Amino acid sequence: MLSKVISATLVGIEAYLVDVEVDITSRGLPHFSMVGLPDTAVKESRDRVKAALKNTNYLFPLKQITINLAPADIKKEGTSFDLPIAIGMLSSEGVVPVEVLSEYLITGELSLDGRLKPIKGALSMAMAAREKKLKGIVLPLENAPEAAVVKDIKVYGMENLPQVVQFLRGELDTSPVHIDLEEVLRISSNYEEDFSEIKGQEHAKRAMEVAAAGGHNILMIGPPGSGKTMLARRLPTILPGMTFEEALETTRIHSVAGSLNSGYALLATRPFRAPHHTISDVALIGGGQFPRPGEVSLAHNGVLFLDELPEFKRNVLEVLRQPLENGEVTVSRAVASITFPASFMLVAAMNP
Repeated sequence: MLSKVISATLVGIEAYLVDVEVDITSRGLPHFSMVGLPDTAVKESRDRVKAALKNTNYLFPLKQITINLAPADIKKEGTSFDLPIAIGMLSSEGVVPVEVLSEYLITGELSLDGRLKPIKGALSMAMAAREKKLKGIVLPLENAPEAAVVKDIKVYGMENLPQVVQFLRGELDTSPVHIDLEEVLRISSNYEEDFSEIKGQEHAKRAMEVAAAGGHNILMIGPPGSGKTMLARRLPTILPGMTFEEALETTRIHSVAGSLNSGYALLATRPFRAPHHTISDVALIGGGQFPRPGEVSLAHNGVLFLDELPEFKRNVLEVLRQPLENGEVTVSRAVASITFPASFMLVAAMNP
């Protein structure tokens, strides 16, 4: 029997819908094959799904199983396909009704005991589900607050595989996750440090205030221990408060990068990134086999602090030209050419 589950994959900071098609037939010897350009993590989902089904009292069918991740020309990566593959197999075996699968985007990583683990990019996936006018999104409970930020889409956070099966069968009465955006924005806007804690250094504080008011880049030159790093770390606290749109875009970047704390709905404080001077140009600007945002994108709408500026490699400093001029950076690789937002305030420090 053939079943189709709607899921999503990440390309840059955008999410694209993927149809997880599962075909199970009893003809021939037992066999499991997966097509559609899956990476190693996706291929390994077979073993996770098999153990999760067994440990939650569902049967892993000993039949010919073919799984297609469509569109097949886009590379799929990550562990978020575990849950849709498991649901597709259960649907093909008649455990989950096929007709309900077209209404929800389903994503999540499975542990061997059937629990759902958090994934990257839940916010982008919820936005993709809303654009396709789906009824809702089913995902791990820890990702639910993040996805619930998106309006006009029902978000259902689940703890384990049996809960998802009961929900899709109509046996579990659960309400979608709701959050108060104003309250979340207020709570998430609190900084651990504050500019008012700095005593003395009046001329440096005045320069920081002027730079913050105009969004200017700034270079601090002074001997070790004079307070350059202390000033830089507290600069975000005197920048204007983040708007909801800025917080949403910043949260998307950190969610895709996997640096968003589990259970957090929004990142509403100005980011402060301080990479070590041994950083490579790829780590700073973004890239990799599957392009990921670099430090300049993680500092989007915030501050990028380069301490010991002369110690940075020349090619690392040269790649800062495009994001400083355009507020974005384009990373071109064999698999794709992706543009990441990178509008930040550059703060540098060096010894005399």
